[in-house]
Amino acid sequence: MTIQPPLPGEPRRPLGPRDPGDAWVIAPSGERYWGRFGAAGLLAVDARRGVLLQHRVSWSHFGGTWALPGGARHEGESATDGAIREATEEAGVPERAVRPRLLSVLDLGYWSYTTLVADVVRPFEAVISDPESVELSWVPIGEVDTYPLHPGFADSWTVLRGLLEARPVIVVDAANVVGSVPDGWWRDRAGATERLRGRIAALAETGVPAPALGLGEQHWFPAFVLVVEGKARDVLAVDGPELVQTVAAPASGDDEIVARVVSLAAAGRLVTVVTSDRALVARCEAAGATVHGAGWLLDLLEE
Repeated sequence: MTIQPPLPGEPRRPLGPRDPGDAWVIAPSGERYWGRFGAAGLLAVDARRGVLLQHRVSWSHFGGTWALPGGARHEGESATDGAIREATEEAGVPERAVRPRLLSVLDLGYWSYTTLVADVVRPFEAVISDPESVELSWVPIGEVDTYPLHPGFADSWTVLRGLLEARPVIVVDAANVVGSVPDGWWRDRAGATERLRGRIAALAETGVPAPALGLGEQHWFPAFVLVVEGKARDVLAVDGPELVQTVAAPASGDDEIVARVVSLAAAGRLVTVVTSDRALVARCEAAGATVHGAGWLLDLLEE
């Protein structure tokens, strides 16, 4: 592998100096790949409009084809941050307009491309904000294959399209998880539950390795539902993190968890429940959920 700087005439980014990552990687077999530190792109999914595609300008690599807003990652930049930054630069994606769902990685050893699949949570209109796009368009999922696609995106789309139906959610039995650690939680259940919620929020930001969820690709960002009961319901008086939905059980926490599983499964969600309560395990599995004990979640929180 060799690194080749940009060729004369290649455009600079619209803002600021060129980043060290803006360079070609030359494969042993001679192919060129953009991004010294790899590249990343955003597959933004809008439930009403489809996915956001970029019509690439003619002078670009595989110009004239359609692909994702994306580009070279900066040194030390995560794939998630790189994909969102590039989409903001190239398509005007507003801050916090999308919520990450999964990372799909093509790793060639000497170069990698990461696709961030993210759901649109605040609808927006894409804006051409740099010279690399001829057009930006929301394309219905069923019509993507009819476009002249960038070869790399065409290859990945066959896998990504099948993953768009997978929307994992983790329902947490707060009382069971809090009670599994002898840290004095019984003196302040609401406080212990709030600490758990904060740790889950951090996990929601960083995501969960795909094998932990029994899913393909590399990394997923499941939704979290934290079910609380009894004195722990006082946690609702404290503003909670946006990424963790906190639900107060009106009566039995077990009944509320099962009701949530039934509702989510009916909506086509892939439901994982965290509890070590044997009776609840059986009820949740019967309702269509995968169930893991409290230790499974605690291990993820420690990673």
